[in-house]
Amino acid sequence: MSPALPEPCLPEPFLVVGLGNPERQYRDNRHNFGFRVLDAIGEKLKVDWQRKFDGELGQGKIGDRRVMVQKPLTFMNRSGDSVGPAVRFYKVPLSQLLVVHDELDLPLGRLQLRQGGGHGGHNGLRSIEAALGSKDFGRLRLGIGRPPAGWDPADHVLSDFRQEEVAAVADAVTAAVTAVEAVLTVGFAKAMNEHNRREKP
Repeated sequence: MSPALPEPCLPEPFLVVGLGNPERQYRDNRHNFGFRVLDAIGEKLKVDWQRKFDGELGQGKIGDRRVMVQKPLTFMNRSGDSVGPAVRFYKVPLSQLLVVHDELDLPLGRLQLRQGGGHGGHNGLRSIEAALGSKDFGRLRLGIGRPPAGWDPADHVLSDFRQEEVAAVADAVTAAVTAVEAVLTVGFAKAMNEHNRREKP
């Protein structure tokens, strides 16, 4: 069992947030890529998830760093309603917040760590930026690819991964967990250099 959630007076934690939608019908959607990565991190850290701040919250250790993990259960468009209160309660510096989310503008399976930046039309990021009043937090972008010709992007992100994509998704989840661990153990800049995937020439 993972340790109890910390009191806000304890040393500042690192918070990793994965974005998704909570109901069963969304489980295999592209938009739930962030939840998949957080579930994998939670399993590796043996996290005891607790309901708090309109989400699931847990704690573990990566290396010698205390890390909290969070899955907002507010639905994607209101992710900030869960993340904002957690950040404020635990006094998490934005330099120690990493949001894991799906990304249309990267090909399937490509990962990109990024510090700051805009929301790019992603409603989960838009909500978090509004709740925090800042864009200055880390992101781990998980490529899901652009929609097929004629598809609405909203329909694409709410579609399930196809059977032929399952292996690539599993590999990306494993790589994403490793990238998160690197951020905690070697720092953001070095993790970016080591783990950002580039398209094959």
